[in-house]
Amino acid sequence: MRIGFTANGRPVVADDVWEGESLLYVLRERLGLPGSKNACEQGECGSCTVYLDGSPVCSCLVAAGQVEGREVRTVEGLADEHGLDPVQQAFLDAGAVQCGFCTPGLLVQAHALLERDPQPSDSGIREALSGNLCRCTGYEKIMDAVRLAAARRSAKAEVDG
Repeated sequence: MRIGFTANGRPVVADDVWEGESLLYVLRERLGLPGSKNACEQGECGSCTVYLDGSPVCSCLVAAGQVEGREVRTVEGLADEHGLDPVQQAFLDAGAVQCGFCTPGLLVQAHALLERDPQPSDSGIREALSGNLCRCTGYEKIMDAVRLAAARRSAKAEVDG
């Protein structure tokens, strides 16, 4: 089967897609977008989280055929021509990246959280990231990174008017 969709703002086509193939497989193996990680293949760890039509989803659970004509945004699509997204930069600055396996999913989920709640509480951050498992950091640096990103976005919004 052939599927066409938008990935990170550009139209893409994947040919010879098997009907049981996941969006995660198509992104990584067919389109060369390796940011989303393949860990559990059961939607339990969050390492493969991407935006699908603006909502975060576990791409391992989405059949590739379901994305026909839709919009996908991966962790690679968070950055723009000006550089890293503030969430990405905050993760670096706060030391929230260790082995990096969970990081792409956490970045997408944290980005989505800050889009809908620019000043989340600690409990709001924990709830939003509860579907993303990390075995390295103990989560405190991740919490620090989301707080830092929220503060920076708020400061930028004040400057921008």
